[in-house]
Amino acid sequence: MNLDAAYMENGSGPSLFPLHRSKTLHLVRHGQGIHNVEGAKNYKAYMKPEYFDAQLTPLGWQQVDNLRKHVHECGLSKRIELVITSPLLRTLQTAVGVFGGEGYKDGMDVLPLMVENAGNSERPAISSLNCPPIIAVELCREHLGVHPCDSRRNISDYQFLFPAVNFSLIETDEDILWEADVRETTEEVAARGMKFMNWLWTRKEKEIAIVTHNGFLFHTLNALGNDCHPSMKKEVSTHFANCELRSMIIVDRSMTGSDLSTTDYPGKIPPGPDLPSDVADEKKCENEKVRT
Repeated sequence: MNLDAAYMENGSGPSLFPLHRSKTLHLVRHGQGIHNVEGAKNYKAYMKPEYFDAQLTPLGWQQVDNLRKHVHECGLSKRIELVITSPLLRTLQTAVGVFGGEGYKDGMDVLPLMVENAGNSERPAISSLNCPPIIAVELCREHLGVHPCDSRRNISDYQFLFPAVNFSLIETDEDILWEADVRETTEEVAARGMKFMNWLWTRKEKEIAIVTHNGFLFHTLNALGNDCHPSMKKEVSTHFANCELRSMIIVDRSMTGSDLSTTDYPGKIPPGPDLPSDVADEKKCENEKVRT
């Protein structure tokens, strides 16, 4: 087997895709929630009703602050065009804490992203100035069902706590997706994740941050990584730590998106003869074959 054939067989060779058929995704797992602390010791703790829609711990907020510092220092905060968040308290807190504006002051002519002490956080209000828009999307929620920590509040409650977050894509005020006695299968989570990824192609933004959950990320990325080299799949789909960020490129192989390139240039302006020499050679060979 020659080298080219080996590359094609194991998928380890380079691949080319048009730039406008790709998006840059910055995937973030929320900071440490109160359910994570007990759940790490005893899995049954996730069943406790007191962890309903779990909020961040003080350590979780420290993780948020450190990730915020990182995205500003590396310049990421200036590049992100949109932030998508799961509509649960811990992800909303993480999204506004990492990607939101600076401190909010009374009298500002804008709504705050988060009001003071939202979710018993003992944190000051956060401004919606000088930051990308933040929208809540149900498709990127955590594994649905059974665990109270993965059930959400009414959207009207969140709208009071996070006034400048956009909840318009969520159809029902009450949580009709979470069931107390039925847990989503891993296959159903992965299918929902793929639906979410396909939905991203309806968005015009090219660089997007997504604040979500470990289970959702793990099962979705495992499904997406099936065409990767095994070592790359492992890198992509291993479990996320709290407040971990991974940046990835997603490619529209199915031609779902309709965006035109903003950087391609058609050339030949003004027009003129431009027959390449190699094409001329091919035509010469074809003409000689016809004559013989």
